[in-house]
Amino acid sequence: MTIDLTIYAQRRARLLEKMQCGIVIIPTAPEVARNGDTHYGYRYDSNFYYLSGFAEPEAVLVLIADQDDHRQPQAILFCREKNPEREVWDGYRAGPDAAKEQFGFDAAYPIAQLDEKLAELMGNQAALFYPLGHDAAWDRRILKLRGEVQAKVRSGIRAPDEIRDVRTLLNEMRLFKDEHELAVMRRAAAISAQAHRRALQFTRPEQFEYQIEAEFLHEFCRHGARHPAYPTIVAGGANACVLHYVGNNAVLSDGDLLLIDAGCEMDGYASDITRTFPVNGRFSAAQREVYEIVLAAQAAAIAAARPGNTWDAPHDAALRVLAQGFIDLKLCQGSVDEVLESESYKRFYMHRTGHWLGMDVHDVGDYKTGDNWRALQPGMVFTVEPGCYIRPADDVPQALWNIGIRIEDDVAITAQGNEVLTAAAPRAVVDIEELMRA
Repeated sequence: MTIDLTIYAQRRARLLEKMQCGIVIIPTAPEVARNGDTHYGYRYDSNFYYLSGFAEPEAVLVLIADQDDHRQPQAILFCREKNPEREVWDGYRAGPDAAKEQFGFDAAYPIAQLDEKLAELMGNQAALFYPLGHDAAWDRRILKLRGEVQAKVRSGIRAPDEIRDVRTLLNEMRLFKDEHELAVMRRAAAISAQAHRRALQFTRPEQFEYQIEAEFLHEFCRHGARHPAYPTIVAGGANACVLHYVGNNAVLSDGDLLLIDAGCEMDGYASDITRTFPVNGRFSAAQREVYEIVLAAQAAAIAAARPGNTWDAPHDAALRVLAQGFIDLKLCQGSVDEVLESESYKRFYMHRTGHWLGMDVHDVGDYKTGDNWRALQPGMVFTVEPGCYIRPADDVPQALWNIGIRIEDDVAITAQGNEVLTAAAPRAVVDIEELMRA
């Protein structure tokens, strides 16, 4: 997918407009050693990439807003210098000159000059916008530099009076996806949905969970999504009742359900899908009964995901369906309202029905404005993922033991209602069983 780099310049301009004055400093993520001199696959900081489009490590973005003295806004990148010897070992480096030209920065400097230049750039700025508290080492470095600027006060140079968390502004910007972002997320969703279809057709009893995981990695990579957006969950039988199970090393048993929570990352954006299906391709009567309850809860939640409704409307809609289902299954007693008020349902459904989705799997953005749940608006993207997790217990019908079911899709709010980005991954019982037979 070809990316128009002007979108990053437009985002920088929007942030500077919201700031009105001051300087922004945003480092990218560090490389992390896995063992010896081997590193984990590199993943840039989301905020840094959102504003720069620059994917290399050892880089810092600096933005300077328009000032009262009519200095022009600036976008400055600090990055690694060109180094032919290191490029033989580690690959291409853009270097400051190419980075400035290709990514549309006003200036670019070697990362080795960062402290020296920042001490100059920070002078006489009214406010410093920085992700304070995100990285302790960077906090110390930035505060030390501010102290050095403050020491020049007798020379007529003052340090920023305020330090503001730049994420307050960026989180709200990132919450609303533009058409470019939605196009990338549709692509990630399509790849992930195809991977779930592949898993349905591949799964058989006596396979290991990690063999199913391998099918996802294959499908992601062959379509250009090099990495999962999060550790893949492949949970058979009782493992499906562990919400964040990632062992993926058990044998799949005939008659069990398999819960798979897996999605790829594409150009920095995540997808997030969960499907649950029978290992042998046929739901038992008990499994089907529970599955249909969860599926109906998801349908109610998706129907409530529309502009004007509040963030909690899909969750509340799903809860009412689940509560009635738990009563029908004799897992909970009383009326729907009584089950909701007592929260007895939480024994079998203990999480909320979704989260924001974007560059981060659990993406940024406030869920409330003040004390009130915020209204859903076009451009917001989130997951809808009701579930039911039934562990063995004396007061639970034995036919329901170790049934863990979650059905999760990615939903974008539109002006007309919503778009289910991941609808290509089968959900209906008949579709699942038919695909597995094929």
